[in-house]
Amino acid sequence: MTSPNFQGLRVLLLESRRSREMASLVTTYGGRPIEAPSMREVPLATNTEALTFADALVRREFDLVVLLTGVGTRALLQLVEQVRGTRDQFVQALAETRIAARGPKPVAVLRELKITPWLIAPEPNTWRELLDALDAKAAELSLVGLRVAVQEYGASNLPLLAGLKERGAVVTRVPVYQWALPEDLQPLQSAIETLVRGDIDVALFTTATQVTHLRQVAESMGLGPAVHEALNRIVVASIGPTTSEELREQGIRIDLEPTHPKMGFLVREAAERAGDLRK
Repeated sequence: MTSPNFQGLRVLLLESRRSREMASLVTTYGGRPIEAPSMREVPLATNTEALTFADALVRREFDLVVLLTGVGTRALLQLVEQVRGTRDQFVQALAETRIAARGPKPVAVLRELKITPWLIAPEPNTWRELLDALDAKAAELSLVGLRVAVQEYGASNLPLLAGLKERGAVVTRVPVYQWALPEDLQPLQSAIETLVRGDIDVALFTTATQVTHLRQVAESMGLGPAVHEALNRIVVASIGPTTSEELREQGIRIDLEPTHPKMGFLVREAAERAGDLRK
């Protein structure tokens, strides 16, 4: 069996937090990474909603807490510790409240706190699996009239919020952080020009926000249609259903989703298949 190899293909990476790690993987698999960080995490200017949630949780005013991301869970803990100084009380309240985790990253944070979530959404860890898992536990816990807090990860997940409300839950949004464009747009702008020239062979997307930001910057450069056309000429790999949904909404064809929605699987399987897909 041949080893995964990009065979020198030029691979666009829009990852920010783990850009170096991802670029190293692409290089290991024989690709030429083009790094163009497309996002930066920005704490909300005012964390009123998050602090109000933390205070209410300590008073045991929620029946279910939904944690969508590990980064958001850590940011929430940091906020409570720095602003309120009530981290221990907050963690104790979390431990005494049912928690539904969207995937392995919030679960990892909970394990550090020695907290076992009541429910974990199965792969591919989208809002759909989360709602299905809640439905499967309806006999144990009905959502009708239940006070549910949802930790958000940038933009609101409107289908998830709507699904909870349709099931009778009283939903409170808990925005903890948001995504902004990088302060230095030059690498992303340069990558867009390279893409439009036809000098990129593969694009790897690891989050839906990358898709949105790529389009936003391309449109600001007057290259929106050209980028759309270019992406539909190259191999596009998406880490999973949430990202794929955004790509499809923007009319971009998806050539590959990995067997597991993880960065390592995405890069390896893209290296295995990109050559044939490109042909």
